[in-house]
Amino acid sequence: MKRKIFAACSFAGCSAFAQAEPNVTLYGDIDQYLGYIHSSSGASVTGVNDGAILRSRLGLRGIEDLGNGYQTKFTLEQGLNANTGAAADASRLFDRQAWIGMNTPLGEFRIGRQNTIVFFIGGAIDYTERTTYGSLINSFGVPSRYDNDLSYKSPRLAGFQLDVHYALTETAGENLGARGVYQFGLDYSNGPYRAGYAGLWAKPAAQAVFADKVVYHNLYADYDYGGGKLYFAYVRSNNVTGNANGNNAAAILNNVSIPNNAYAGNNANVQRMYNIYQVSADYRLSPQLRIGALYGLMKDSSGGGAGARGGNVGAYCDLSKRTTLYSFANYMKNDPNAGFRFSGSAGPTANLAGADINGKSLVGLQAGILHRF
Repeated sequence: MKRKIFAACSFAGCSAFAQAEPNVTLYGDIDQYLGYIHSSSGASVTGVNDGAILRSRLGLRGIEDLGNGYQTKFTLEQGLNANTGAAADASRLFDRQAWIGMNTPLGEFRIGRQNTIVFFIGGAIDYTERTTYGSLINSFGVPSRYDNDLSYKSPRLAGFQLDVHYALTETAGENLGARGVYQFGLDYSNGPYRAGYAGLWAKPAAQAVFADKVVYHNLYADYDYGGGKLYFAYVRSNNVTGNANGNNAAAILNNVSIPNNAYAGNNANVQRMYNIYQVSADYRLSPQLRIGALYGLMKDSSGGGAGARGGNVGAYCDLSKRTTLYSFANYMKNDPNAGFRFSGSAGPTANLAGADINGKSLVGLQAGILHRF
């Protein structure tokens, strides 16, 4: 009798697992490249780095159909340093995403640690998805994800889609909405055209030394001309969060991890606003081979001489739907008081710093492989 009960339970368990299996997906990617960086100071460095295009990651995503147009969804995603096997963030199990949500006929609602709207529209910014050494927008720094985030994304209507987020500070004594990270996005897509806006705001503490908000405004427009795309992007922000280690090393609002999404308001650099202009294009030579180029200009509108300019040329070769070889040649020139340095989807572990980037020109080469699964 016990054997029969055990067999029945085992069968039921297997049936339940088989039923649930199609609703949960294990996914990820591994992106490794050989990077070389040379400074006009004469210094250079070569290394194996993670994430020229996509940070290596491992994730679980699930979906349950509740009927009548309603679904429960979740994502748990961990970043990896594939060149060492270490976690991207040792303080978190799922540092990239950890959220649950409901998809409804009126739109999708999520709660948890989520990617920002600015991060989500990366593919509309330039032909490299705004992640390679040569992208000045990437070198400046991109707000990528925040904790305690509540979000809503509308259905696409007449080509338009609305996206709003609010990440709570969870600070004692503060009313809901008093502070935190606010986001707003509006994306338009129609045939060969795509355009939109993605923005972020963060208020300082009540007794802040500087009352200025941290802001990040991103306008973009794309045109698919058949053989490839043209990309135009503009960023206005006072929050340098790039992979810097020189004159521009101080981040005001961290782009991926800050306790309670707090902005203290004690950094004078919040009064320095940057304008970044970037244009790029790509062309598909064959179904497998795509080439592209970009150029960008970063202006320090405070007149402090802390901007930069640069760009790149590159190529992607798709060996399959999942595997891509890539290569980029990159250049950046810092203004006399600037200290920006190259970054990929993740900051290179082999990079230059300090006197080798402050006011210097940088040349960078990248060659690697990306596999998605």
